[in-house]
Amino acid sequence: MERRTIGATALDVGAIGLGCMPMSWAYSRSQQRGDRSLRTVHAALDAGVSLLDTADMYGPFTNELMLGRVLKERRADAFVSTKCGLLVGDGHVVANGRPGYVRRACDASLRRLQTDVIDLYQLHRADPEVPVEETWGAMAELVSAGKVRALGLCAVGARSARRGAAGAGRDGYEGTIRQLERIQQVFPVAAVEAELSVWSQEALARLLPWCAARGVGFLAAMPLGNGFLTGTLTPGGGFEPDDPRARHPRFTAEMMAANQPLVAGLRRVAARHGADVTPAQVALAWVLGRGAHVVPVPGAKRERWVVENARAAGLRLTAEDLAEIAALPAPRGSWD
Repeated sequence: MERRTIGATALDVGAIGLGCMPMSWAYSRSQQRGDRSLRTVHAALDAGVSLLDTADMYGPFTNELMLGRVLKERRADAFVSTKCGLLVGDGHVVANGRPGYVRRACDASLRRLQTDVIDLYQLHRADPEVPVEETWGAMAELVSAGKVRALGLCAVGARSARRGAAGAGRDGYEGTIRQLERIQQVFPVAAVEAELSVWSQEALARLLPWCAARGVGFLAAMPLGNGFLTGTLTPGGGFEPDDPRARHPRFTAEMMAANQPLVAGLRRVAARHGADVTPAQVALAWVLGRGAHVVPVPGAKRERWVVENARAAGLRLTAEDLAEIAALPAPRGSWD
């Protein structure tokens, strides 16, 4: 697989990453199976996917524990990204950016991951009660201690901005950029993780250029639009009650039907590249084309999907392809 470098220290990763969250968090619990998750991570590494993206809150903790079983055998093949800053309670999630907590959280993640060092340690969310510089300073100490190689920030994006979340702004990333400017004065930001896909392009306006101008890597979260851009979801097919898509306006039967022209456009582009090319691969190739510092991190639970996603790294879209994607209708439905 093509390799990419992110951050000023030129961290080396496969061009496609793996989002491990769906294996133990947020999506249907009935589809979350430990042994299958282990096989999926191994299949990703075999396909050249090296960046494994997780967080202590996924599970909570079980996602890191699962990855630890893989890393115990294959640490040299993997680039580990995990996160701190969010605590899961009974039906709620709260931010915690206190320096003492950050230090304890890192040590706990190292134990669960069965590794001596975390390649990229990300702040999941800034704590509104703690100056972000204090949290970032504690994370920087972890780099000095040799426990962490580089630091990243998960951006508060357009969905949260419309809900009025702390750190959000009028353009969806205004508040995040202010945070980045502040913490960059404390310790270099190696990567920013934010949503980017054919049907969620808000990061293109300011956040992606900010990263490119400063040599900061960009990890594109949800590059397949929570599964919609794969073309495998049927309008009206329904979701299990614990699947968050069951409550998203874009995933109602009406809106999924209204957004089918997006998938149809990706299918047309895929067909020009061969019968075995999929809409998902076109969607990932489009994200890869946003810049050499961009690494899409699609989530997956099954071996077949990580192998398919990995093959997108070899797909090169033409000017005709890009023009057709640019001309696709804007997605219908909000995230509110």
